[in-house]
Amino acid sequence: MLSLNLAIARLVNTSADNFAIWVLNAPYPSGHVLHDCVWPQHLTQTWHAWQEMFANHSGLDISPISGGHSSPQPLESILPPATGSANSYSVRLMQHLGISLWNWVFDGPILNSLERSLGIAMGQHTRLRFQLEIRDPDLIALPWEIMQRGAGVSPISLVQPILFSRTTSEVEPLPYLRTDQALNILLILGENEEKRPLQLEQEAHLLKKTLSNAVSGNGNSQGYAPCMVKTLLQPTPQELIEELETNAYNVLFYAGHGLPGPDGGMLFMRQNTTLNGMELAKVLTRTGVKLAVFNACWGAQPAAIDRHAITNSSLAEVLIRQGVPAVLGMRDEITDEESHSFIQIFAQALRMRKPIDEAVALARQQLLTLYKFNRQAWTLPVLYLHPHYHGELIKSFDEGITELPETSLIGMGSLVPTALLRSLSPSGRTCSLKPGITRIGRTQDNDIVIPEPSISRNHAKILWRNTLRGSTQVRTYYLQDLSTYGTTWIFRSSSWEQIHRQEVPLESGMQLKFGSNKSLPWEFWIEESSN
Repeated sequence: MLSLNLAIARLVNTSADNFAIWVLNAPYPSGHVLHDCVWPQHLTQTWHAWQEMFANHSGLDISPISGGHSSPQPLESILPPATGSANSYSVRLMQHLGISLWNWVFDGPILNSLERSLGIAMGQHTRLRFQLEIRDPDLIALPWEIMQRGAGVSPISLVQPILFSRTTSEVEPLPYLRTDQALNILLILGENEEKRPLQLEQEAHLLKKTLSNAVSGNGNSQGYAPCMVKTLLQPTPQELIEELETNAYNVLFYAGHGLPGPDGGMLFMRQNTTLNGMELAKVLTRTGVKLAVFNACWGAQPAAIDRHAITNSSLAEVLIRQGVPAVLGMRDEITDEESHSFIQIFAQALRMRKPIDEAVALARQQLLTLYKFNRQAWTLPVLYLHPHYHGELIKSFDEGITELPETSLIGMGSLVPTALLRSLSPSGRTCSLKPGITRIGRTQDNDIVIPEPSISRNHAKILWRNTLRGSTQVRTYYLQDLSTYGTTWIFRSSSWEQIHRQEVPLESGMQLKFGSNKSLPWEFWIEESSN
């Protein structure tokens, strides 16, 4: 997919109203353009009116800039005229702010770069991934997701030829990302000042049901990726970290109370127990989580002092800057009803193997359909993507390698081997590998139990995928490390090699070690089918 990345920054040593907008990445060389502009008074005025209409409860009081020195006009005089009883003040206000933001950003050479990039994408029958980087902290709170070219044109963040997200270029490299075939979600229910423990349990049950049952309305789940949800109710930070380190989750979903602040603010796990964004970022990148979702107040908002935002302080920014691939936060409070509507469509789209930014756009469209244009529900989700991450959470069916059932290719030749794992200790045992995934670890819920202190509770897994070679179906096995400290070893190229959170292909006769490198090895063996 083609990408267009834009950055907005305040110019130093000039008037406070002067900004630069430039293209960091474009699908053609001459698309990297620069445009200087001035923030207009009417945008500040419209933004303040937006806050009074939609966010006067939040206490958010960030003023972008003065917006020039001319006397402000009455807001009603600059809004588009009402055309009927349904065209309310809130509709006109939202539309006016969206169009005004668009006109300010996409002016002169910036618009030309966008239009040509869109033309190239359409010529290649693909979408344009558009990422916006706001480098001035006082502009982060604005709802850039509502930008629209004109009345009757879809806002930029809704389903269309553009897939919209925010980003930042000052990031740590992406960690190793596993190839996932299923949606594996860790659902965290933290402290909520308004809910008692029983209500939290009910909320956890409802969210788990919403996530797990996110399939089409007729209940047909054919073509959907599997979805597994594990719930932790008001865990300690240590319990959360241990769970992430011992299981391979690709999504973290947090619902609870949060406060903006430096270092990504605070998430309240339980009474008097918090976790800040920087602390969470370290464990998410270490454990390979691809997407973090926060149903908490102002997860995408910066902290502010004296009406000015603190640089790089929002939870979403902190996580992305530390190398988390994707973060979805809320710009303001979202009701439970709105949240559940969004989550259901979002999870359904992810299970359909849609890229994360496309899944957000589809779920945002659902909020707009249910709660209408004059309510801010559809504007609340804010998606940040790492600039080097392409949004793939679950591997697509059309990428050649897929986990197919043995009977899925009737009439074709098939090489279906039997795989074994046998201990090379004197009284060693031999274990047949299960179809699909074989789990290895210290506890009894694993398929192969190794009751040694150096083994993690969920230490590793061996899985297989089918690959077509002409008309022949060939099964390939892979070893994936899930251990806390990367204590999984393979013997290749005449030496023992340690792997940590990696997925490596296995060959018949390869030796493996789990836990200490001094432990006795196991041997992976394939018995070819006689067919």
